[in-house]
Amino acid sequence: MKNYKLGLVAVVLSLLLSACASGPGKTGWYDQWGNCAAAGAAAGIAAGATDDFDSAIAVGAGGFLVGGAICAWGDTDADGVKNYKDDCRGTVEGGIVDERGCEIDSDGDGVVDRLDECPGTPQGVTVNERGCEIDSDGDGVGDSRDRCPGTPAGAKVDQYGCELDGDGDGVVDSKDKCPSTPAGRPVDNYGCTLEAEYKLERVNFEFDSAKLTADSTASLDEAVKILKRHSDLKVEIAGHTDSIGNDDYNMGLSKRRAQSVADYLIANGATAANIFVKGYGETDPVADNGTEAGRAANRRVELRH
Repeated sequence: MKNYKLGLVAVVLSLLLSACASGPGKTGWYDQWGNCAAAGAAAGIAAGATDDFDSAIAVGAGGFLVGGAICAWGDTDADGVKNYKDDCRGTVEGGIVDERGCEIDSDGDGVVDRLDECPGTPQGVTVNERGCEIDSDGDGVGDSRDRCPGTPAGAKVDQYGCELDGDGDGVVDSKDKCPSTPAGRPVDNYGCTLEAEYKLERVNFEFDSAKLTADSTASLDEAVKILKRHSDLKVEIAGHTDSIGNDDYNMGLSKRRAQSVADYLIANGATAANIFVKGYGETDPVADNGTEAGRAANRRVELRH
């Protein structure tokens, strides 16, 4: 009788210790059925120890089974999945879970449906904490579909994330100073009709030499953009000098300088077959060779088409 009473005490203690495990929304040591079982066993042993060793062991075993069973069959986070098979304890109230007790992530982007503001994200796409695809340049086109990353803020883009070019001249609208250029007409980097004799500004050479100075590359890079945009445009690189020095020497120097420019353009992506070189020496001045300013203007390289 005494052992029966002790056993009953152990069961009651086990129930009390593990009943809290079934309280909705709670988490703690009692979430694990093993812990509940251990608690029940400890209570049983404590109760059984008042009688003798065998009673302690027997009642402890009963407490182990009862405590573990109660906790295991409870549903601590109230998600509808029993604790013993719940792989995601502490699920937020209202979250829809699968058979393992884990919140569902229908599109597999790592953000559960409850928090996902952009359901249906394509597989493999990188998303933010809201489950929406990352758009690094903020143009409204996700990175996985953006063919033109790094679009300037505020620029209008098409469905591929590329800036619009209303007149189709190869210069996007945000940089086009001459919108509505007629179709097929070559334009400069501002979208305006390319001059028949386009002077390459700030292209300089070392004294009495055809070697380009370091500060010439910026202007030449702009010319490369034009020629690459109009890949079928045939151009002449025309070299000019001032009137100081021998006529024949100036003619040769102007051609060598034009060739240096052509070599740079070709090396940086211009089509070699479309580039021709000619030196004009001092024969085609655009200013008075009697002044330093005039001579400086006459020392030039032009792109003609």
